[in-house]
Amino acid sequence: MTSGPHHMHGHVSHSHGHTHGSAGHGRAFAIGVALNLSFVVVEAVFGVIGHSLALLADAGHNLSDVLGLVMAWGASTLARRPPSGRFTYGLRSSSILAALTNAVFLLVVTGGIAWEAIERLLHPTPVASRIIIGVAAFGVLVNTGTALLFIAGRKVDLNIRAAFLHMASDAVISLGVVVAGIVIFFMHWFWLDSAVSLLISMVIVIATWGLLRDSTRLALHGVPEGIDTDAVRTYLSALPDVVAVHDLHIWAMSTTETALTAHLVMPNGYPGDGLLNQIGNELSTRFHIGHPTLQVEMGDPGHPCALASEHVV
Repeated sequence: MTSGPHHMHGHVSHSHGHTHGSAGHGRAFAIGVALNLSFVVVEAVFGVIGHSLALLADAGHNLSDVLGLVMAWGASTLARRPPSGRFTYGLRSSSILAALTNAVFLLVVTGGIAWEAIERLLHPTPVASRIIIGVAAFGVLVNTGTALLFIAGRKVDLNIRAAFLHMASDAVISLGVVVAGIVIFFMHWFWLDSAVSLLISMVIVIATWGLLRDSTRLALHGVPEGIDTDAVRTYLSALPDVVAVHDLHIWAMSTTETALTAHLVMPNGYPGDGLLNQIGNELSTRFHIGHPTLQVEMGDPGHPCALASEHVV
């Protein structure tokens, strides 16, 4: 049995808030994509003209950022589609697929950049330091401006926060390229261009590895980061008249919404909607689980639950 009124009210309320936040940032996504795509073209052109692998590396990184913004934008749009007979949860999990695809693409691009950087590090070539400084400085402005577009919503929406942090980190990386260009201009250390490319690649891999790990876990219906399954089980087991909890599952419906199903063994029978409402509220406030579905069983030995064993799914 599900906590009928609470289940429906809590779920619709949560989705409405998330949808409103994503839709409200549609213009920010559009401006961010346009700015970063224009900057990718500028970096790539001047990277070739100036023979700068650091600029080309940053261009590749920013191209992946454009893809990430497009996918996040598209996923937020798909997540607002209502459930259907074919997709009973709607398309909320598209945000998880977008994060996973973005992580894989970013690692592939970074691998190519790192390989080329190693080749050039062994055989340094002259680079146009003034071009590097000018273009990278422009990148600091573009990435900072894009980050500011998402600063207002970063505390209430995980996807918006991810976009903000990604753009802010890009601004720092571009600043590093500026510093490298200045050093090359005065010291003529042409190898520094390739060294900075490797450093950028390392930063991208470190930052992306967590995204790949988390998105893969969510895609495989793993428990979202920050939720302790044992703590949830302990809470449910301590509820009035509950003697056992089994078939407990916690998974992500999207990058911002978490669902739970569980069987509660209650020999006294159905506890009433009041207790189920209370459980739903507690799961939401304490564990950030907004879509619980609970089945109440009386533990009749003549009709044992086929899913009672922890080894059965």
